[in-house]
Amino acid sequence: MAFAIGIPVGLIMGLTGAGGGMLALSALVLLLDWNMQIATPVALMAVTAGAYIGGIDGLRKKLVRYRAALLMALTGAPMAVAGVYVARMVSQKWLMFCFALVLIWVATRLIKQNRLLPKDEEERQVLARLNPVTGRFDWVMNTVSVIASIGGTAGFMTGLLGVGGGFVIVPLLRHYSNISMHAAVATSLLVIALVGTVGVSTALLNGVSIPVEFTAQFIVATIIGMLAGRRLVALLSARTVQKIFAILLLLVAVGMLVKAATVV
Repeated sequence: MAFAIGIPVGLIMGLTGAGGGMLALSALVLLLDWNMQIATPVALMAVTAGAYIGGIDGLRKKLVRYRAALLMALTGAPMAVAGVYVARMVSQKWLMFCFALVLIWVATRLIKQNRLLPKDEEERQVLARLNPVTGRFDWVMNTVSVIASIGGTAGFMTGLLGVGGGFVIVPLLRHYSNISMHAAVATSLLVIALVGTVGVSTALLNGVSIPVEFTAQFIVATIIGMLAGRRLVALLSARTVQKIFAILLLLVAVGMLVKAATVV
């Protein structure tokens, strides 16, 4: 079961830079009948380990914008705490319903953006622009504000709904910057790895008890899936990756709507 769950989790993360945490947590709870207290740290450890492998692969291929990833991680961590605090005061049913609508809107925007011609894509007006010579962001005030805001939003939504930051980071990077889909996915993985490290460390310091053998196997399986996903994504065009990501967003949105409808 560790490999049956872990490999698809890593594969989806490697392809899209998102979805690993939600998929892993849901599978552990539904298929193994675990409670959230055990499933959450196990899922987080596996996803974090897989994200590190994906992030390192992206760095090796010079796809990761590491300064942007660090800034997003720094702004995302405190906002995640704020999200957890707000979640205690707001109806989860309406939160999930609203988030599902946002995901549907984002997915439709990505599909629409995917239809742009390469020339139109290059000329698209964005707030954070990569320098065509260096391939890196020009760190002007607009860029700092946009990247920090994306990290803060991703962190807040993670704390608020318990969803992975990749669902927020990838589409927002594509919308507000001219970063490629492949680079957005790779950068998202590094952010997930950095933020996940904080979560894993916190869980371990608080004495969380986990099934060690299963967790080790689950981590190995997730890494195998991640490596397969990163190899596969290199063979796919940016448009195909973006289309896969948009479909994944729509599927998650439907799941959120169904879950919101069943919440009392």
